[in-house]
Amino acid sequence: QVQLVESGGGLVQPGGSLRLSCAASGFTFSTYFMRWYRQAPGKEREFVAVVSSGGSSATYADSVKGRFTISRDDAKNMVSLQMNSLKPEDTAVYYCSAWGLNVYWGQGTQVTVSS
Repeated sequence: QVQLVESGGGLVQPGGSLRLSCAASGFTFSTYFMRWYRQAPGKEREFVAVVSSGGSSATYADSVKGRFTISRDDAKNMVSLQMNSLKPEDTAVYYCSAWGLNVYWGQGTQVTVSS
């Protein structure tokens, strides 16, 4: 069955870094665009970043541009999100999502940015 399993979340101080990973299985990973979304308490889920199939292009939300980097490893069926210069407003549950013939979602990982 299809699985997307996020890891790497946690508590970090403002200005710090975290790297989120998402392990995919059960579908043809290389043919899917991979996205990260996030949802803060009391807010709607919002787009963070997307990487194309093959990894040739990436797009970011304005709020994270220049601080976050999305990457993929098709040999390992993994997508990552490197998050630098974290701010308290980055606090949210982060979700990995696969977009292609179907759309799949992971269960999310909590990121808390606080001193």
